[in-house]
Amino acid sequence: MTDVERIATKPIAGQKPGTSGLRKKTRVFMQPGYLENFVQSIWNGIGGISGKTLVVGGDGRFFNDAAIQTILKMAAASGAAKVIVGQNGFLSTPAASNLIRVRGADGGVILSASHNPGGPDEDFGIKYNMANGGPAPEGVTAAIFAATEIIDSYDILNAPDADLAQIGSRAFGPMQLEVVDPVTDYATLMEKLFDFNAIRALLQSGFRVRFDAMHAITGPYALEILERRLGAAPGSVVNAVPSPDFGGGHPDPNPVWAKDLMDAMYGADAPDFGAASDGDGDRNMIVGKGAYVTPSDSLAVLAANAHLAPGYAAGLKGVARSMPTSCAVDRVAEARGMPCFATPTGWKFFGNLLDAGMATLCGEESAGTGSDHVREKDGLWAVLLWLNILAVKKQSVAAVMAEHWAEFGRTYYSRHDYEAIDSTVANTLVGDLKARLADLPGQTFAGLTVESAEDFSYTDPVDGSVSAGQGVQIRFEGGARVVLRLSGTGTEGATLRVYLERFDPADFSQDPRQALAPVIAATQEIAGIVERTGRTEPDVIT
Repeated sequence: MTDVERIATKPIAGQKPGTSGLRKKTRVFMQPGYLENFVQSIWNGIGGISGKTLVVGGDGRFFNDAAIQTILKMAAASGAAKVIVGQNGFLSTPAASNLIRVRGADGGVILSASHNPGGPDEDFGIKYNMANGGPAPEGVTAAIFAATEIIDSYDILNAPDADLAQIGSRAFGPMQLEVVDPVTDYATLMEKLFDFNAIRALLQSGFRVRFDAMHAITGPYALEILERRLGAAPGSVVNAVPSPDFGGGHPDPNPVWAKDLMDAMYGADAPDFGAASDGDGDRNMIVGKGAYVTPSDSLAVLAANAHLAPGYAAGLKGVARSMPTSCAVDRVAEARGMPCFATPTGWKFFGNLLDAGMATLCGEESAGTGSDHVREKDGLWAVLLWLNILAVKKQSVAAVMAEHWAEFGRTYYSRHDYEAIDSTVANTLVGDLKARLADLPGQTFAGLTVESAEDFSYTDPVDGSVSAGQGVQIRFEGGARVVLRLSGTGTEGATLRVYLERFDPADFSQDPRQALAPVIAATQEIAGIVERTGRTEPDVIT
């Protein structure tokens, strides 16, 4: 017999979810009662799950399997009618979003810490997604946090662990449990959006691809879609088996952590197209033979060419970018006569626009791109859209970029991170800068004249909510811009993120650091980063 046990508990400090749910070190989640407290607080915060259908899955990182068993037992104990879970607990974040939508589920629990490392001494995360497939909005996360502060018990089913290896439906206590192939529904959606015949013909022509799954969740998806359904040569997908510690690596698709891919793409026998995705499958990196594509440029190219894929043949309703992302996509939108929105950082802002039918395509400088097919960013989707574009245009990645810049101009772009700055110093730097914003327009720094300066505030065109204090944005005459934002202003210090860009309508061959030198110098004159922090160089440049 199985039965429900009510366990007395007390609130645990520090369980406040952010825009990406609750993320902590794995050993924190492994503490007795820690995961249980937060899961019960999710149930309480959303008004209970009695009679509801949920989707559950994760990226396969360390503790994923044990955490899912706990969540299933707590869902059954709290009256859920049904839980749909990926085989062996696997689901990429975009696939989970899609599954919630196509199955008409009431919501879902996704286990991931995105692009952060995994392992017993690394990171773990949990978040709740809504019935639209998107991350919980601020009102819901606030209710969940409020529940963590008053929780006094949680309910859990006394039962053996569920068998998640066998696909099919079965009873799990009073609840129905359905184990599904994590790839099938997602692959079916991709076949509807993209011209698989055209991509297959491209690959059969001798066009070579290399997809680095980084020992993370997209390995099984890429194998099924790229190699089995599209016919890419065996071995085109590398590091394809998900590992609890991502092979000891850092599953962040950028030139630093995907160095093996970059080396291959810039080597003597480079494939024609390279790509990578992250821990939970929602980010991407695109690189051609000797041609790295920045995330901001990738968003702009996809916006300009999405109509070449069947799923977007009717055109885009609009595009959206996070405010720190470069303005390259803005120029595409202006030329094509479609709306363009600049939102605060956080995918939930895109979700409102997508749900309202005001935007079709969206992206951010941190390698996340997506569309209205799900309510999460989607790494493999971006890779397939790129392949569809290349198949139709019959051009290399480098040629596509050159053609794009010839039509729209080039926006040189970089992000500089100054990490672990003393919080008082960081806050004073930004506070003093905000106090001077009104005086900056018309002044010239390092040869650049300030056109406008603001502390960015966003009024959501869908629900009217206002998000203020989203970062200092300074525009210079001629198309240059800098954005400064603080991140992580806790006891361990703050990270100052500086986003730099400069538009050039004619010269596309400059080294980005050289092209951005005037903007870097002007930013230094305005903000005094070196004098105030003692840092002569950023810790990370992307």
